[in-house]
Amino acid sequence: MEIREYICESVFKNQAQKLSRSVSEHFGISRQAAQKHVKKLVDEGILIMSGTTNSAKYKLASMSDKSTMFKISPEINEDVVWRSFIRPELDEIPHNVLSICQYGFTEMFNNVIDHSEGTDVIVAVQRSAYHLELSVKDNGVGIFRKIKRVFGLDDERHAILELSKGKLTSDPSRHSGEGIFFTSRMFDRFAILSGKQYFSHTTEHDDWLLDVEENGEGTSVFMEIRVNSKRTTKEIFEEYATTDHPGFYKTHVPVALAQYGDENMVSRSQAKRVLARVDKFTEVILDFKGVMEVGQAFVDEIFRVFSQSHPEVHLFYINANDSIEWMIRRALASNESGFSI
Repeated sequence: MEIREYICESVFKNQAQKLSRSVSEHFGISRQAAQKHVKKLVDEGILIMSGTTNSAKYKLASMSDKSTMFKISPEINEDVVWRSFIRPELDEIPHNVLSICQYGFTEMFNNVIDHSEGTDVIVAVQRSAYHLELSVKDNGVGIFRKIKRVFGLDDERHAILELSKGKLTSDPSRHSGEGIFFTSRMFDRFAILSGKQYFSHTTEHDDWLLDVEENGEGTSVFMEIRVNSKRTTKEIFEEYATTDHPGFYKTHVPVALAQYGDENMVSRSQAKRVLARVDKFTEVILDFKGVMEVGQAFVDEIFRVFSQSHPEVHLFYINANDSIEWMIRRALASNESGFSI
């Protein structure tokens, strides 16, 4: 099983050049034995081979590739669409992965019904022996554009930063604002394309934002997960709970999402943008991955001003380079509150 998974993963990641040799070297087996494992997957219809044996190219065979369009109306229900359209394509999927797919799909489809202001939604499922992908695409106003409008934010990039923190909803009486936050953490890859912005989150916490040339209509959400993933919905919910509070009281803020272009994080206004709404949580992890430099005013606003005015919020920081580490410790030296790395 380990060799089988290695082969499928190599093909999925486009690392399938000289596949038999790669398998041979990785597992310490003969080239002939490695080729037998590859051939078995081809014979089973899991891999598709093209070219000759010496220059063979492989791709994962599709076990399901299905899409359909629904009209958005108050009568349509996300659980019915899941049960009638998505679930039948996921036979023999492990229960933990199936639960993640059900949670993510129904949350994203419900967002379309309640928030998109669109007329149509296309849902799709693609599956191989190694992974599966679900997508939900609507023709509405666009998620980032709507968040910007409802909350009076600076622009759509600012909307993405707020969305990444969690607990953001334009309809608090009917929504908790948890759906996108937890869905993005459950799947191996979660991505949203809307307008000219593309936001992606992976299990390695690689939050990143790209400006794209196309002005995509509506919102497209993509959710991808390995079929053999061991992740569970329960462990993700527990990861963002605290020892004192079993609910959603911990968040992870990718500070780099507050940057524009190659600017550094130096001002108090930038710090306030990072800190907006984090007082809704009791533990906040500030992730400085991708941030090269910060200024005195920026760290002072976070680690002294905010800390003193919100002693109930415990700030933590990770992935700070030596320069940022020095600036933060300089700010902490004048603050009696405790912080963690």
